[in-house]
Amino acid sequence: MFDLNASTLRFWEKEFDVLKPTKNKKGNRLFTQKDIDHISRIVELVKQQGYTIQGAKEQLKGKSVAKLSSQSTKAEVIKKLQEIRARLIELGNSE
Repeated sequence: MFDLNASTLRFWEKEFDVLKPTKNKKGNRLFTQKDIDHISRIVELVKQQGYTIQGAKEQLKGKSVAKLSSQSTKAEVIKKLQEIRARLIELGNSE
């Protein structure tokens, strides 16, 4: 989904308190929608915006403490949907 190695996800799980996937009997991680949302935000901060792990942690803490206005939240959702749409179109054209 995010084109990440399992080792990256395991590392982030240790580094970011907000990631808490449950594990089944075999030890496989089961991510909730909330976990996926957090991973998406971490990918955006670290991979796309170039934040360090520490910087991303601070950004995540700042976002959870200070609630975003509904206008900026809508703008973020629209931006993300546009990115997803562009990626889907790209995938469709490559086939």
